[in-house]
Amino acid sequence: MNAVASLPAQPIKLYGSAISGHVHRVRLFLSMLGLPFESIELDLKQRANRTPEFLARNPFGQVPVIEDGEVTLADSNAILVYLNERYAADPARWMPRDPVGAARVQRWFSVAAGPLAYGPAAARVMALFGRTDSGEAATRSHALLAVMEIHLAQQPFLAAASATLADIANYAYVAHAPEGSVSLEPYPDLRAWLARVEALPGFVPMVRTPVGLAAAAS
Repeated sequence: MNAVASLPAQPIKLYGSAISGHVHRVRLFLSMLGLPFESIELDLKQRANRTPEFLARNPFGQVPVIEDGEVTLADSNAILVYLNERYAADPARWMPRDPVGAARVQRWFSVAAGPLAYGPAAARVMALFGRTDSGEAATRSHALLAVMEIHLAQQPFLAAASATLADIANYAYVAHAPEGSVSLEPYPDLRAWLARVEALPGFVPMVRTPVGLAAAAS
């Protein structure tokens, strides 16, 4: 795990759900930084994210949300940036300081919030909740993964020669794409990238759910 510049005065509270890739990217980075945190599991099926108490933390009703002392912050990618700038001993390790390097990370944040969210993440959510109309999400998934495959054939990580926040933001929903019946078999360079992320110090996996292709393989 990476050294940190300082530790929080008390464990960071992480509100979310173990099956959420957005929550996992925050949990993953907390682990990689070696920061103390407390996971507060919300039952999304029971709409625990729509209670007045939670909406006071995030009016959009989305997870994750962190509480770090007096700081309350929502949006997984924004939380990654905050944790890096606040606690990483070398913030440039995860977010390059040069204009081009920073822009490359931001580009993959946009991918995580766009093609990834509406492709592999959407297909997985449909499988988790028993919906069968995931054809468009599967098509979008393979379009994204094909682009990532070409990109990762040329370099080991998404935005740089070493791992950055771009990789943290995109890992979980790609790794769990088979749960949305999106096969990773056609993408060997993509799978090699997943393995490189999983080999990083402090890596923690996201819980696997027996749906889609994952169920067929179990």
